[in-house]
Amino acid sequence: MAAPARTAFEIHGPILRSDLSGLCERVCAVLANVEGGVIACAVRGLEPDAVTVEALARLQLAARRRGCRVRLVHASDALRELVAFIGLTDVLVEKS
Repeated sequence: MAAPARTAFEIHGPILRSDLSGLCERVCAVLANVEGGVIACAVRGLEPDAVTVEALARLQLAARRRGCRVRLVHASDALRELVAFIGLTDVLVEKS
């Protein structure tokens, strides 16, 4: 059994398209201190919209480039449903 992910960061919303590059830079700074493994990202209260899903997908890509993976925790049902609708469930949604 894998060790549980620790919460490395939280994302609060709403997220605007203009926030994406700054958000990615801040999260990449956190990821620079992590060597592999799974990092939990708390997303409680994020609006389930396309900009949020884009932000989360960018963060996952940045993490994978650094040899780790972001696991979303506290995602709302609406956000999970949107992620599933877009087809990114295997990439973004937390595992139970």
